[in-house]
Amino acid sequence: MPEESAVRKKHALSSLFLPLVLFTLTASSAWAQFKEGGSTPGELELGEAKTQRWKIGLMLTAVGGPCAGITGYVPIPVDWPEQQVREVEDDITPTARVSYRTVDGTMKLMVIKIARLPAGETAKAIVTFDVTHRPQLPPDKTDQYVLPDVKKLPRDVRRYLRPSPKIESKDVKIRDAAKEINFDQETAWEKVEAIYDWVRDKVEYQRGPQKSAVETLKARKADCEGMTALFIAICRAKDIPARTIWVQGHCYPEFYLADKDGKGHWFPCQVSGDRAMGGIPETRPIWQKGDDFALPDQRGKRVHYLPERVSGSNSKGKPRARFVREAVGVK
Repeated sequence: MPEESAVRKKHALSSLFLPLVLFTLTASSAWAQFKEGGSTPGELELGEAKTQRWKIGLMLTAVGGPCAGITGYVPIPVDWPEQQVREVEDDITPTARVSYRTVDGTMKLMVIKIARLPAGETAKAIVTFDVTHRPQLPPDKTDQYVLPDVKKLPRDVRRYLRPSPKIESKDVKIRDAAKEINFDQETAWEKVEAIYDWVRDKVEYQRGPQKSAVETLKARKADCEGMTALFIAICRAKDIPARTIWVQGHCYPEFYLADKDGKGHWFPCQVSGDRAMGGIPETRPIWQKGDDFALPDQRGKRVHYLPERVSGSNSKGKPRARFVREAVGVK
């Protein structure tokens, strides 16, 4: 599991294994190594693939007595146009039963149930995955894209126009900021780029406690979480769908435009760190896409980021959990 700072421990709900650090790749040189020729209008452009092998799961020990009725939830990577995931092997003790659950249509949970665990024993459920991620490249031609017709958006895209935890897109302060940004540009791409440049100009990158979009707007200083939240909030206030992409140790936004045939396309950008607009030289595994998840064990509770969790215990002992998220090789 990635290391967690003292500040982040105060915000464990959204940062159990994702301390957010500044992305340091130099975009101009990175594109040169990833670019593989010309583009076809409207098609997703991808660079050279990188495959990483990851062990992901849970080890749980019964301390001070037997434990029973325990459920663990561990997010696992899934396929995206720029990412493919393959299960390689599993290491699961007889005391643990594993199933999988899709959450909100954008991510998957490994659900680990432990009916009973004798005192001092450890239950284990660890699955090894090969995750192949190809960096998404910016399109050669951007004038082919238009702002989407809000009334014709698919339901799974329309949700990214609504406020979500930490992204208060209907707050009056966010809407005032959106009005401040010049939106007289000729193309839809230039309009999104105006939001992108405004956030990068107005907010200074600074590591620290997690901030929401409104808090970032007020402080004018934030890490990549806060800067991403503000960019997304303003996009949504301007009726442009946008969402958060969570990779190992970092997050960045993705915005949605349509081509002139009405087909929608998602484009990433790097709000903190080196400039990368419409593409990003990123090959770390994508853990989650989105920023409005229902906690699996708390009805009605929604969170910005879905963390690893253990819940339920009707036993004398105390379950001690160790979540596993370990890179074990690069192909």
